Amino acid sequence: MSKPLEVALLTAPMSERGAWFSTLRLTRRFTIYAISIFMIFGPLSSLLLWSVAEKWFWPNPFPTQWGFKYWQQAFEGKMLSSLGLSFGIAIVVSIICLVITVPLAYVIARNRIPLKHIVLLIFLLPQAFPQLPVFSNVMVLMYRWDLVGTLTGLILIHLVGALVFSLWTLVSVFQSIAEPLEEASYMLGGSRIYTFFHVVLPIALPGIIASTLLVFLYSLDEFTGSLLIGAPYHITMPVFMYNAAGGYEMQVASVTSVLLMIPGILLLFLLQKYMRSEYLAAFGRV
Repeated sequence: MSKPLEVALLTAPMSERGAWFSTLRLTRRFTIYAISIFMIFGPLSSLLLWSVAEKWFWPNPFPTQWGFKYWQQAFEGKMLSSLGLSFGIAIVVSIICLVITVPLAYVIARNRIPLKHIVLLIFLLPQAFPQLPVFSNVMVLMYRWDLVGTLTGLILIHLVGALVFSLWTLVSVFQSIAEPLEEASYMLGGSRIYTFFHVVLPIALPGIIASTLLVFLYSLDEFTGSLLIGAPYHITMPVFMYNAAGGYEMQVASVTSVLLMIPGILLLFLLQKYMRSEYLAAFGRV
């Protein structure tokens, strides 16, 4: 703040000083919001522009010819099969994760297991290191088992990371459920299986849905493992986008990005609905 302005503020009436500081706060807040919006929506707007740009040459700030030519080319090519493959794998991975991690997370949350911290850390290890060396070592094993280039191998490589999100989220979900509710069911004659299916699961359902959405989004956007294990026999949408961008097919890559972005945004809105604060409070607590 300059010296004359500071003197003017000090000599100004209290009401004027309050109005000036209020305007300053509003200006600062507006500036922060504007920068945040630009950083978030700037790249997204570029994708949208490229997806409908038929001709766009330097130094024109906007496309010189607009149209949906590349959308049509994308849908007529192999993109639809890649889109269906990505959604199919994401659904299968989500179901497998539910079958494995729902009972496992409940056992970890409700029982005193020796070395419980170690068990959870083992599931976290694949995410603790860069994905490329982790998946490269997994690829060596899959070559020995003839799983490279197969759908089975592709699903297994997605499970490497998906199990982490599912297990850690569900452990926090079950830990947030009050144990006296289960004890009341036992006192009324309910068995452990009855209590689990009729008391615990209905309460944990929003958390299970949130965990499933996280796993689905992870599998849908998984790139490194899909490239190393699936390509060139099974091309998922992220790998298809990578190939298009590598060949400088900016319009096709942008169309693919938009198609991947739409389900992600919708599922994140659903995730916000089902993810509760008590789950986050229990996250990582063993």
